[in-house]
Amino acid sequence: MDVLLVGNSGSLMSSMTNRLGKEGHRIFMLCGDRNGKRREKRMFECYCFDYENESVPQIFESVRPEVTLFLGPWDPNFQVKNETQAMHYFSGLTNLLVSFSMLHQGRFVYLSTSDIFQSTDGSLITEEDQPHCTDPRSLVLAQAEEICLSYRKNLNLDVAVLRLDQLYSIPKNRNQVRWSCDRLCLEACESNTVTWNSSGVFSMLYEADAVEFIHRIMFCETHREGIYNVSSSVPVTEEELAKYIEGCGLEELTLKQTNRAAASCVLSNKRFQEEFGMRFFSDPQKMTERTLRYMQEHPKDFKKPKEKKPSLLHRIEEKLGWLAAMLIPYIENLICFVPFFMLNNRAVGSQYFDRLDFYLLYVLLFAIIYGQRQATFSAILSMAGYCFRQMYTKSGFEVLTSYNTYVWLAQLFIVGLVVGYMRDKLREQKQEDAEEKLYLNSRVDDIFSINRSNVRVKDALRTQIINQNNSLGKVYSITSSLNRYTTEEVLFYAAEIMAELMETKDVAIYTVSGKDFARLFSSTSEMARCMGRSLRYRQTGEMYQTIMKHQVYINREMDQSLPMMANAIFENEEMKIIIMAWGLPWEAMTLGQANLMSVVSALIQEAVLRAGRYMTALESQRYEKDEKILNQDAFSTLLKAFLNARSRGLTDCTLMRCDSQDAFSRVEEIRAMLRQSDYLGTLDNQKLYFLLSNTGHEDAQVVYSRMLDKGLEVSIVEEPDL
Repeated sequence: MDVLLVGNSGSLMSSMTNRLGKEGHRIFMLCGDRNGKRREKRMFECYCFDYENESVPQIFESVRPEVTLFLGPWDPNFQVKNETQAMHYFSGLTNLLVSFSMLHQGRFVYLSTSDIFQSTDGSLITEEDQPHCTDPRSLVLAQAEEICLSYRKNLNLDVAVLRLDQLYSIPKNRNQVRWSCDRLCLEACESNTVTWNSSGVFSMLYEADAVEFIHRIMFCETHREGIYNVSSSVPVTEEELAKYIEGCGLEELTLKQTNRAAASCVLSNKRFQEEFGMRFFSDPQKMTERTLRYMQEHPKDFKKPKEKKPSLLHRIEEKLGWLAAMLIPYIENLICFVPFFMLNNRAVGSQYFDRLDFYLLYVLLFAIIYGQRQATFSAILSMAGYCFRQMYTKSGFEVLTSYNTYVWLAQLFIVGLVVGYMRDKLREQKQEDAEEKLYLNSRVDDIFSINRSNVRVKDALRTQIINQNNSLGKVYSITSSLNRYTTEEVLFYAAEIMAELMETKDVAIYTVSGKDFARLFSSTSEMARCMGRSLRYRQTGEMYQTIMKHQVYINREMDQSLPMMANAIFENEEMKIIIMAWGLPWEAMTLGQANLMSVVSALIQEAVLRAGRYMTALESQRYEKDEKILNQDAFSTLLKAFLNARSRGLTDCTLMRCDSQDAFSRVEEIRAMLRQSDYLGTLDNQKLYFLLSNTGHEDAQVVYSRMLDKGLEVSIVEEPDL
C-alpha cells in the first residue's frame, strides 16, 4: 500500500516508518523543508517541499497515496508564535487538503493534540466538548481541526482527526525533553531534586502505543466518526511521577512541592475504544524508570550547553548595525558634496567652465546611483552650496528674491527627481523580473525534482518486478506441479512448496477432523510439529478468530505457542485444512508476505479440489465390495505416497497387517479402533492391511495392543513388498 507521511524527521516519524516498513508498505515522505536532507531508513521516496508549495498537487498526483498522514503539531516543523507563522500553517494545511481532494481516493489522517484544552474542571474530555483556547497556538490547532472536519463534511472526503494526549517517549538528548516525566527525570539527574506541581493532572500516552492506534485508523476499512480521542484516560499527577523516581533508588533525592497554577486535562478514549479496541503495552511507572536510567547512562547527551556571552562589539553591531546601514549612503553623499562644492567655486568666472553646472552633475550622479531619495538630499545640499556661494557678492535677501535662484532650483529638483524616479522604477522592475525568474526557476527545479523522483520510483518498481523471487509466474509454475498428484500427495508436496515460497524451513499442514480437532498431515521440520499431532484449533484464540474470517493470521505478539503465520483452506464455508509457518523473521511478517501465503493457499486449494474430484470420479474403481477397503492398486499407490513422504521427512506412518482369518468379516470392528485419517486396504488380496498416518512405531503400539486385546493377530510391516 502506498502511504504518504507529511512531516519532518523526528521520533514519531521514525516510529511510524519502522512500523509501516515492516509491513511492506511503500512509504513516501513530504518533509516540509526545502533543505531537508535527513532520510528515514525505510523511506521509499522523500520530497523536500514546503507544504504551501504549488508542486504539492503534483506530488499527490504522482504518489496517489491510499493513506495520507499529516503529523500536524507533532511535526518538528510546527511553530506558531505569531500571526505570520499561523498564516503559513493554515495555508499549508489547506494546500494539503485541496491536493488530497483532487485525487478522489484514499484517506487523510490529521494528528491533533490535547493542548487545545487549556483548562478544564477535571472531568474526562470527550470529542463533543468545545475547545478552550487561551493562546494563539491552541487557537490555531482548534481551527485546524475545524478545517479538516469541514472538508470531510462538505466534500464528503475520508478525513479523520486523531487528538493525541500527552505523547511521551524516552528522550535521546536534552532538546527532546518536553513533558513532565522527562523534566522531572532530568531535574533528578542534575540536582537530585524533583520539584512537582500539586495541581497538575494529565494522562500519558507512550509513543509505541500511539503508533499502534494511529495504524488502526489508517488501515481500517471504515470509521464511523470524523474525530477521535487517543489517550490512556488514566489520570496521572506529578506527585505520582515524583514517587516513581524516588523508588528508583537515587541517593539523597529531595522532593519539593510547588503550588503554581496548572491545567488539568485528561481525554476520554471511550469512542475509540468501542470502535477499534485499545490495549496498552507501556506502563508509566516502568517508562519513568527507563527514562531515568537512560539519562544516567548518557549524561553527555543531557548536559546543559554553556551560554556564551556576546562581546561588546557584537552587541553594538546588533543595536547600531541597521542605523549605520541606513546612514552610510547619506554620509557618502555628504562627503562627495565637498569636492563638487570646491569645483563649482573654481568654475565661477572661468573662461572654460563657467557654463558647466557641477551641482547638476552631482545631483544626476546620486540620482542615477541611489535613486530619488539621495537625489533629493543631493539637491538640498546643492541648494545650500549655491546660496552660500551667491552670498559672496550678494546679500541673503537678494539671493532669496532672485528669479534666477528659483529657476535654477526648479531645474535642479526636476531633473534630479525625474532621473531618481526613473532609476527607482527601473530597479523595481528589475527586482520584479528577478523574483519572477527566481520563482519560475524554482518551479522548474520542483518539476525536475518530482520527475526525478518519479523516474526513481519507476526504476525501483521495474527492478522489483524483474528481480522478484516470488513473482506470480514463479508461484503459479511451482504450484501448478501439484495438479498431477492425488489428494494425499498434494498435501505432502504442498508443505515443501509453501516452505520454499515463504523462505522458511518450518511448515505444517493440518487436516480438520470434526469441529474441534485438526490432525497433523505433513510437516517439514521438528519445529513445525511443535503443536503436536492433534490440535484443538478452536482454543488457539486470536489465530482461530483470524483464520475463520478468511484472513491470514500474523503473530505480531511473538507468542511462542503459536506459529508466525497461519491460513486456512475452506470448502463451502467449512474449514478443511490449516497451513502454519514458523521460523519467519520479523521483517518478513509483512502484508506482502501474508498476501503471498493467501495466494499460494488458494492455488493449493485448487489442486486439492481437483484431485478430490478426480478421486471421487474413480471411487468405484478404488474400493473393494466393502467401501471401506481400498483395492490393491489404490492402496499400493497410497502407500507409496506415504513412504516417499516419510523418506523426505514430511510425515510419519506405520503399516500393519492383520493375519486373523476372520479379518475381513470384522472390518467394522477394526475400523472403529482406527482414526478417520487411517486407511484400510489390501496388497495381496488375501491379507487386510491398515495404514496409520502420522504415526510412528512407538505410537502404533497403542493400536497394536488394542488389536491384540480384541483377539486379532496383527504385526507391523517394516518393508512392504510393492
